[in-house]
Amino acid sequence: MREFIVEADGGSRGNPGPAGYGAVVSDAATGETLREAAEYIGVATNNVAEYRGLLAGLRAAHELDPSATVHVRMDSKLVVEQMSGRWKIKHPDMKPLAADAARIFPPGRVTYEWIPRERNKHADRLANEAMDAGARGEQWSASTSTAELDTGAGAGAGAVAPSGPPGDAAAGAARVREALATGRAASAGGAPAEAGADAGSAKADDGVRAGGADAEARTLKADADAGAPKAGADAGAPKAGADAGAPKAGADLGAAEAEADVPAAEADSDAHAPDAGAEHRAAKADADTPTDTDTDTDTDTDTVAAKADADARAAKAVATPGWAPADMGAPATFVLLRHGETPLTPQKRFSGSGGTDPSLSGIGRDQAERAAALLARRGTIQAIVSSPLARTRETAGIIAARLGLDVSVDDGLRETDFGAWEGLTFAEVRERHPDDLNAWLASPDAEPTGGGESFTATATRIAATRDKLIAAYAGRTVLLVTHVTPIKTLVRLALGAPPESLFRMELSAASLSVVAYYADGNASLRLLNDTSHLR
Repeated sequence: MREFIVEADGGSRGNPGPAGYGAVVSDAATGETLREAAEYIGVATNNVAEYRGLLAGLRAAHELDPSATVHVRMDSKLVVEQMSGRWKIKHPDMKPLAADAARIFPPGRVTYEWIPRERNKHADRLANEAMDAGARGEQWSASTSTAELDTGAGAGAGAVAPSGPPGDAAAGAARVREALATGRAASAGGAPAEAGADAGSAKADDGVRAGGADAEARTLKADADAGAPKAGADAGAPKAGADAGAPKAGADLGAAEAEADVPAAEADSDAHAPDAGAEHRAAKADADTPTDTDTDTDTDTDTVAAKADADARAAKAVATPGWAPADMGAPATFVLLRHGETPLTPQKRFSGSGGTDPSLSGIGRDQAERAAALLARRGTIQAIVSSPLARTRETAGIIAARLGLDVSVDDGLRETDFGAWEGLTFAEVRERHPDDLNAWLASPDAEPTGGGESFTATATRIAATRDKLIAAYAGRTVLLVTHVTPIKTLVRLALGAPPESLFRMELSAASLSVVAYYADGNASLRLLNDTSHLR
C-alpha cells in the first residue's frame, strides 16, 4: 500500500485577517514532492486557515491514490490534537472543516504528527505565497511558486534552530518562551509579515509545543530517572565480586546467546527473559490533555502559547521525579539502533569484535531500510555515530543516505570481543569450554576463552564512550548504530541495574531503544527493543 506524507500550514495576518494556506504531498518512501496546493481565502482566523490547508493536502493525496495511507505533519498542535480525537472541537467555524477532513479517507488510514515550525517550512512558504498573492489581488499559481526551491536552499535560515531534541519538554518550553517574547516585540513594533516569514503573524499555537509532540517524547518513562548513574561516574561498571545476584552456572544458559548478537527470542531456554516478541515500550506521557478552554481559542496568541508552556512543564513533571531541580535544558538523547541481521544472526553464533566481521545479509539490509524509513518520518535525528564494524557501518550508511547526514565512527561502540568463542554457537561453546562458560555466566569479570573481553571491561569502555558522546551532543538527538552488548550496557547503566540484567533483556536485530541524559547526570530510558517498523 502506498504511503503519502502531507504537510500543511495556514496563517492569518491579523487573526482574523487576510489568510491563506499551503499544503504539500510527498511520497513517504522517496521523499519526492508529488503535489503542492495553496490558496488565498480572504479574511479568516489562523486555525480556520490551518484546517483549510489540511483539507487541501488530504484531497490532493486522495486524488493521487485513494487507497493510500497518509501521515499528516503540521505545526498546529490544535489541529493535530483535535483530528487525533484527543481535544474537543467546539468552535463553529472549525467543526465542519474537521468533519470534512475526517471523511476524505476511511478511519484508520490517516495519522497525525505535530512537528516544530522549522520543519514545516515548505507548507509555511506556500501559505505566505498565497497571502502575498491575495494582497496583490491575485490568486496563488503553482507555475510561479518558488516555495520548494526556497526552502530547499535554506529559506527561513533566520529561524531559531532546535537547541535540543525536537519535542523535548525542556527545549520546547524554552522555545515557547522565546516565541512569546518575539511575538510581543513584533506586535509592539507593528511590523508587517514578510514573505517567507511564519505563515501567521499572530499564530494561535506559536512556538514549539512540547508534551507529546515528538516520537521520542511520547515514550517517556515516568520512573526511569530515579537512581540512574551520574554522567562521568566510573562507568557504573560491574565491580569485582558483584556477582551475588549473577546467573549461576547452568542457569539461564540460553539467555547468554542474546549477548552474541542473537535475538533473545531465539535463545534455547530463557525462562527469565521477556516473552519472545514482546515490545518493551515505555508508557506515553499523558501531559497535554487540555481543558475545554484550551481547545476553543483561535485568536489569543499569548493564551495558547501559555498553554504550550504549561504542557511543557507537565511533560517535564512526568519525565522527572517531583524533587528534580528546575529546567536543566535539553538532554542529550541517544537513539540506539542494533544493526540488521548478518548470516550469523539466525544461526545463533557469537559474533563480536574479534571474529570475521560479517556484513549484513539481504534480510539485514531490508531491516536497515525499514529503520531508515521510520527515522525519516520522525525527523528527529540530528547526527549519526556508528561502531567501526562492517555490519554497523553498513546499517548506518543506509540510514545516513536516507536522512542526508554523515556518519561518524567511534571505536568505543564496538561489540564485545568473544575471544575463542567467535563464530561458535552457544551449544558448541558449552561442549568445548564448559568451565570458562560457567565462569562467564557467573561473573561479569570473567573473560571468554582465549582472552576475550569481560562484561566489566565492556561496561568501562561503554561508559567512557557514553560520557564523551554526551558532551559532544549535549542537547541533541543522535543515532548510535551499535550492537547487543553496548546497547544493553547503556540501558543497564541508565537504570542502575545489576550486571545480571544483561541476561534479562531482549534486543532484536534492527531494534530501536532510546535513552536521554540530563545535565545533572541522571538518565531516562524512553524506549526498549522497538521493532514495530519491521512488521
